[in-house]
Amino acid sequence: MHAPAPATGATTGGAAPAPVLAPLRIGPHVSPTPVVLAPMAGITNSAFRTLCREHGEGFYVSEMVTSRALVERTPESMRLVTFEPHERPRSLQLYGVDPVTVAAAVRMVVEEDLADHVDLNFGCPVPKVTRKGGGAALPWKAGLFRSIVRGAVREASRGGLPLTVKMRKGVDDDHLTYLDAGRAAEEEGAAAVALHGRTASQHYSGQADWDAIARLKETVTSIPVLGNGDVWSADDALEMVRRTGCDGVVVGRGCLGRPWLFADLQAAFAGRPERHRPGLAVVAATIRRHAELLCEHYGDELRGCRDIRKHVAWYFKGYTVGGDLRSRLGLVDSLAALDELLAGMDLSQPYPGAPAEGPRGRAGSPQERVALPEGWLDDRELTGAALENVRQAELSVSGG
Repeated sequence: MHAPAPATGATTGGAAPAPVLAPLRIGPHVSPTPVVLAPMAGITNSAFRTLCREHGEGFYVSEMVTSRALVERTPESMRLVTFEPHERPRSLQLYGVDPVTVAAAVRMVVEEDLADHVDLNFGCPVPKVTRKGGGAALPWKAGLFRSIVRGAVREASRGGLPLTVKMRKGVDDDHLTYLDAGRAAEEEGAAAVALHGRTASQHYSGQADWDAIARLKETVTSIPVLGNGDVWSADDALEMVRRTGCDGVVVGRGCLGRPWLFADLQAAFAGRPERHRPGLAVVAATIRRHAELLCEHYGDELRGCRDIRKHVAWYFKGYTVGGDLRSRLGLVDSLAALDELLAGMDLSQPYPGAPAEGPRGRAGSPQERVALPEGWLDDRELTGAALENVRQAELSVSGG
């Protein structure tokens, strides 16, 4: 397990020089900054992706779309696969448990030019998914995992789209799958694999196991290996790369309320020392920009302002913003109301340092036992009742 990296702005004394990574190539697409924005349900819509792109470069992946819902063209799935004209490459994450349905969804993406890159999610730890054999539980069934990746790669290749795979270490520490799954994804033609260094049983609790990322990098040698878990700052990202040798990082909760993290990552991987340490005036301007983008995204000011409410605590973490003002920000219903509240803040506040950094978002609690179909762990192949269970797992949920 890794030890915490120095806080943003700290020096590393006699530590080895910071790694400078090559651009990240996923199929024909190249990003100068080897960073991927991880999908987060209700967060990584086009408004948030646009905001992050305004700060730095990388691959910005959509909210997860269920394969079955996409094939059935549900209104919500079609909304989720809508990208802004400036979004290039368009990265779309799919979730699925049935090889035929996943392949059909990828075929639809290719034939209708819905995206430039497809990512498959095998990292969801949500009980209502794992109890039916989906998400992070699925790679335990090695044949099913390989079949899904093979069919998806076949359909993606018809349109020249690269397909990547995101996964966790396994179900729990006694049922690890990531090395077998990494090899299978590589053999079946995936363009890259990403590993969240936790098991399904951990959810987001404890520390991510960066040693597992290093082992996967030693195992998968012909395609990029990306590391995910506990990247809260640019220094964390540099330390992950230094310790694991991974080819890039996947950022999820670390950018909540901190889209400038991508600018820090861009500077760090280019070997530059500058870091963003915004005062409250910059934070206020950023949340205002985010709210404006959300209103444009939904075409509805009230809905956009309701959406920004959940970001308030993340943006103002560590800053002196009174409880009453925070409560009122959590009820904002118009851009004018937001402007009035922001104007009432002490915008001269400087960056508070450590209180504004570190973990954010819900970590959840570790599970003594992961919810799984009966007998799921008895063997690595999919047979009998387990086959029917897994067909029911395509739910409109996300995580990883």
